[in-house]
Amino acid sequence: GYCTPGMIMTAAGMLLKNPSLTREQIIEGLENNLCRCGAHTRIIDAVETAAKEMQGGK
Repeated sequence: GYCTPGMIMTAAGMLLKNPSLTREQIIEGLENNLCRCGAHTRIIDAVETAAKEMQGGK
């Protein structure tokens, strides 16, 4: 959908600043991105996975 690029760019910026984001921080950081397609939960899951991998899989 149209929301995905904005969410990914926002998430990438958040991860560059803090690679150890919690799920709550991810949700809070992405809350200003409008998503009508319902992909936001999958994007949040993906960002959470990326954060864990950036921490060495911890």
